[in-house]
Amino acid sequence: MGRGMKAAVIGGVFAVMVGGAGYGAYNVVSALGGGDEVKTGPPSGDEVAETTEKFFAAWEDGKADTAASYTNDDASALKLLTAYAEDAHISGVTITPGTATGTKVPFTVKAEVSYQGATEPLTYKSQLSVVRGKTTGRALVDWEPSVVHPELSADGDTLVTAEASNPPIEAVDRDGKVLTKEKYPSLGPVLDTLREKYGDQAGGEPGIELMVRHASQEVADTPLVTLTEGEPGKLKTTLSAGVQAAAEKAVEEFDESSVVAVKPSTGEVLAVANHRADGFNAAFQGRVAPGSTMKIITAAMLIDNGVTSMTGAAPCPDKAIWQGQVFKNLTGMEPDESATLANSFQRSCNTAFIKLIDEKPLTDSSLMEEAQERFGLGKDNWKTGIVSFDGSVPASTGPDRAANAIGQGQVQMNPLNMASVTATAITGTFRQPYLVSPDLDDREMATAEGLSSETSSQLKQMMRLTATQGTAMEAMSGLGGDIGAKTGSAEVDGQTVSNSWFTGFRGDIAAAAMTEEGGHGGDAAGPIVADVLRAGG
Repeated sequence: MGRGMKAAVIGGVFAVMVGGAGYGAYNVVSALGGGDEVKTGPPSGDEVAETTEKFFAAWEDGKADTAASYTNDDASALKLLTAYAEDAHISGVTITPGTATGTKVPFTVKAEVSYQGATEPLTYKSQLSVVRGKTTGRALVDWEPSVVHPELSADGDTLVTAEASNPPIEAVDRDGKVLTKEKYPSLGPVLDTLREKYGDQAGGEPGIELMVRHASQEVADTPLVTLTEGEPGKLKTTLSAGVQAAAEKAVEEFDESSVVAVKPSTGEVLAVANHRADGFNAAFQGRVAPGSTMKIITAAMLIDNGVTSMTGAAPCPDKAIWQGQVFKNLTGMEPDESATLANSFQRSCNTAFIKLIDEKPLTDSSLMEEAQERFGLGKDNWKTGIVSFDGSVPASTGPDRAANAIGQGQVQMNPLNMASVTATAITGTFRQPYLVSPDLDDREMATAEGLSSETSSQLKQMMRLTATQGTAMEAMSGLGGDIGAKTGSAEVDGQTVSNSWFTGFRGDIAAAAMTEEGGHGGDAAGPIVADVLRAGG
């Protein structure tokens, strides 16, 4: 073939590809080399329908290997689909597809679970997506464990029908009211964990269940269907049904939100609620920057080290420079060179705290020492009754030392930690939060030195001023009694909107909340905390 003729052929192929794009392009190299056509681009509607029909038919017939061949990860699919029939003992599968939206197909599964002479119906909804195979060009099911069941959230999760690992529990609140995941949805993972840890001690007998066995050692089995009832044991928690109900309702108003309420005089957890797409208990296990709510601890450090006091100087300039990094305040905040610590605290002036962190006798480890020794944070020794993170305030050098002081840098917290910080601030005593009494299992609770009455009094008064005259005033409006609060917003890499933080107290209840990309502290987290405090009063 002459050089010009070959160019003409290639040009003709390109023209066909462009002109026929609506019918699916194909690999030029394969076409020129005489190989099989390999399609590219999103699967067509017909391909989506054909692939799902074949996948569902094989699944219904119990042909795990055939069904897996219609996915883009046949090894993982084969393992889980085999377990579906053999380990979970699910049969009689009927799958009804819904209306496809592009390449996404919702569907409903109806089946039976049978084990040791007991049979129960199983019905649930899931969805799948169809993608183009990268090497074959085939339309394939984009494999995720959640295709088989929506509660299968991670690789390695599987379905099992057997005697439950732990007896069921009847969890009750502090007044004996029964707590269920049906009535308090965000308590689901908490109740599963309590069952795993305390089922045997609560005195129950296990039954036969279809359950999700999670790959993570930190996640308890999730029961799906009960075939044979076990005998539940009663487990008393520190929760308050009324406060929990308010917390559940409050977080529903804001996506990706979490809240915790504690009783400062005892450390008892009154409520824990999450509204998150991933089901993660961020309220207890989250590890994110707390923004300006951290200024409670920083203010305590300044007071305890004699740097300043509530009525002492804490100038609020327009900007502050620490080791080459420029720190600014929220847009629109007027500078005040004559401000006191109370003024700068209630307005949440970043620069005031930055300007004071290099005063003697403060060092790179002063904030860490305050957090650990006074507030009981960061020593990895809290034993709440379920898995929790104790906060982290590491000793930091360079710009992070300044950033840590305003709740950025390397500081990590969650709502449980910040509710405890508020409880310690207003009582002067660190009482490790807990969800189940340590008397049940004789576990040793964490301890810390706590605060002097003078420091505690100043922190409490500054939080009162913030709630009645400062940045928390709008969120806390309408709440009676002795109230106080601190707002915070934390910038996170990759997010265009900051995380919203808020912590506050009313009488003998302290609460803290965080909303991812919720904006200023009073915008999202503030209303959540206010609703919880209102219920606790």
